[in-house]
Amino acid sequence: MSDSKLFIILVIVAISVPSILATEFKVGDATGWTLNFDYQKWAEGKEFRVGDKLIFNYPQGVHNVMRITDATSFQQCTKPANATILTSGKDEITLSSPGKKWYICGVGQHCVAGKMKLPITVLAVGESLPPVSAPSPSTTTPSPSTTPPSSATGRTASLFYGFMAVVAAFVGSLMI
Repeated sequence: MSDSKLFIILVIVAISVPSILATEFKVGDATGWTLNFDYQKWAEGKEFRVGDKLIFNYPQGVHNVMRITDATSFQQCTKPANATILTSGKDEITLSSPGKKWYICGVGQHCVAGKMKLPITVLAVGESLPPVSAPSPSTTTPSPSTTPPSSATGRTASLFYGFMAVVAAFVGSLMI
C-alpha cells in the first residue's frame, strides 16, 4: 500500500517538473520594455520553450504589449483589430505553444520609430535550436565585459530527461 502512495507522489512530481524547469525571461533584462532597444539582438541565443514566461516591465501607462499573429503585420507594426492589449507594466506571458511569436508596443509610433518589437521562436520540450555556423575570421566576438548579462540562462532538455531517468530508476527499484 505504501509503495502505491509513493508511486503516485512520484508521478505527480514527474508531471510537474516541466513547469518547475520553466524559465522567466525579463524582456530587455534590466532595461525592460522601452524605446530604442534592440529586442531582436536581446533574443539571439536564448532558447524559449513551451512553459517559459516572458515578463515585460515598463512604466504603466507609457507602453503596452500586443501579440501579433503574423510576420507581415509584425514587420509593418500593424495592430490587429481584435488584439489583446496588456497594460499592467509588469505583463507576464506564458509561452503555451511552439512556433514563431511576435510582440509589439501599440502606443503611438513606439513600434515603428522606437523599435519596440520582439520576435521569438518558441521550442517544444526536447526540441533544440539548429546549430549556428562558426563566425568568419573577420567577425569579432564581443568580450564578456561588453556582453550584457541575461536574466535567464540557457538549458537543455537533458536536465529534464536526466531527472526522469532518476525517477524511473527509483520507481523501478521499489517495484522489484
